[in-house]
Amino acid sequence: MACSARILVTAWCFFVGISVSVPGWQELVNGLPPPCESQIYCTGDLLKQVQLARLFSDDKHFVDMPLRESPDLVLKKFQQLVNVTPGGILSKEQLQQFVSSSFSDPGQEFEQWEPQDWTSSPQILAKISDQKLQAWASDLNAKWKSLGRKIKDDVRTRPMFYSQIYVPHPLMVPGGRFIEFYYWDSYWVIEGLLLSEMATTAKGMIQNFLYLVDRENIHLLEVEYEFWQRNRSVSITVGDRNHTLNYYNVQIGEPRPESYSKDWELASDLNEDARQELWAELKSAAESGWDFSSRWFLSWSPPLPATLKDTKARAVVPVDLNAFLCKTEHLLASFYRILGNTIKAAQFQAALEHRLEAVQAVFWNEAAGVWLDFNLLKKQPNPAFYPSNLAPLWTDCFSDQAAAERAVRYLEGSTVLSYKNGIPTSLARTGEQWDLPNAWPPLQHMVIAGLAKSSSSRAKEIAFVLAQNWVRTNFALYKKYQAMFEKYNVDGDGKPGTGGEYQVQEGFGWTNGVILQLLDLYGDRLTSGSPSTPFRAWIVVACIFLLNLK
Repeated sequence: MACSARILVTAWCFFVGISVSVPGWQELVNGLPPPCESQIYCTGDLLKQVQLARLFSDDKHFVDMPLRESPDLVLKKFQQLVNVTPGGILSKEQLQQFVSSSFSDPGQEFEQWEPQDWTSSPQILAKISDQKLQAWASDLNAKWKSLGRKIKDDVRTRPMFYSQIYVPHPLMVPGGRFIEFYYWDSYWVIEGLLLSEMATTAKGMIQNFLYLVDRENIHLLEVEYEFWQRNRSVSITVGDRNHTLNYYNVQIGEPRPESYSKDWELASDLNEDARQELWAELKSAAESGWDFSSRWFLSWSPPLPATLKDTKARAVVPVDLNAFLCKTEHLLASFYRILGNTIKAAQFQAALEHRLEAVQAVFWNEAAGVWLDFNLLKKQPNPAFYPSNLAPLWTDCFSDQAAAERAVRYLEGSTVLSYKNGIPTSLARTGEQWDLPNAWPPLQHMVIAGLAKSSSSRAKEIAFVLAQNWVRTNFALYKKYQAMFEKYNVDGDGKPGTGGEYQVQEGFGWTNGVILQLLDLYGDRLTSGSPSTPFRAWIVVACIFLLNLK
């Protein structure tokens, strides 16, 4: 997970692409500011002592806890304890008592709420031929009622008592430990809500994003775009042409508040400058949503394995981020044409054309037949497989109409299609959650949707097989656990995802949204039965069938 509606991450996350920075920071650590100015939730001795004492199994628990008293009073009481404690380091028992008396349990910022626009029989159900899948879709539709939240008005009137940021409209949370709404999760959640005919709830979530930046409609989209151009752009020269692209680059120090003890331990043997740099790199990787992955590691020559400590996310110019911004430029140009603003339309059309040229020049790898991330330190592409390599197909960020056919050959030439439970996030086993053996719902949808809308019949058929595999995996585990998970393990017969910094979470907003989209796209063809034959085997079976006809 990456960017959420809490103050501990808003300084380096991008709500609708805008940095919600906090003015007046007084503390700079080695030139890098802390995640936010709060001396309780983001920086300071109280946060450090509580998190390093590991009072909770998950560091996120503490920074989700609302205050019982004002921040000044809580800090005063803490300092008094420090002053009378030899060495100034409180015992675990002291800290437990202090936290219990000064903080409430997470989730107290919400009030009871059920979506009024929920219906038990959305039209999507009638499009699903398989009765078991239809019943499952009905269950998923019902899950919106358990994932809905409304933030209490007290969060608006007394914001300093909470790490949660107030928004006026009800919302859907992902589920599990994630009790706030997230930027890219919300895309698939909103798509799912629309298929469930919950337009009012979906609109409210969009209005919440507007509220966070206090701008209206088209201007808001420009604010998002300008944030990336102003704060996250890099120039790359190919031949005699300079190309401007975007990347993740968070300039904030100190450990992540929600993973404080893990960051502290990871950097324990580094000097101060190196620690701050590593912590900034971790935040940059988290800004991407891929926290964490070999995708961000600066790899070493074998036999030295790259690890989380080798994260250099700021050295990677990512294919998918630029594909998303390509779509943004296309939409802004289209919206301004509709509004009759020809000057603005021409501005974003020109930006789109420059982006298309840059994506082709920097990312497209003719030998691989696909787009590849570019490493600024190595000055070369990363040849490794990631589903994000195909993101331009999803966002239409390409000019060569043969790109889909090339992408098919790229997939067929890898081992990716041999995984019957979903598309793996990478082919590297690092123990990080955005690597093998995990598969993530949004990445499945990006690849499937990108292939499905192409003009290539081969790409369309692969898209269906991948969709069938993913639906079957999700359905089988739903029958076993009566739960939907944020990620899945593609090994063996399939199971909930593994690895990373926390246990796999149930819920789950974007998982439900992706399944509903696939059922909407292929509801008349998908089945709940035995696994789809992996694509290579499917081709063999088809060839044998054709030979028999002769």
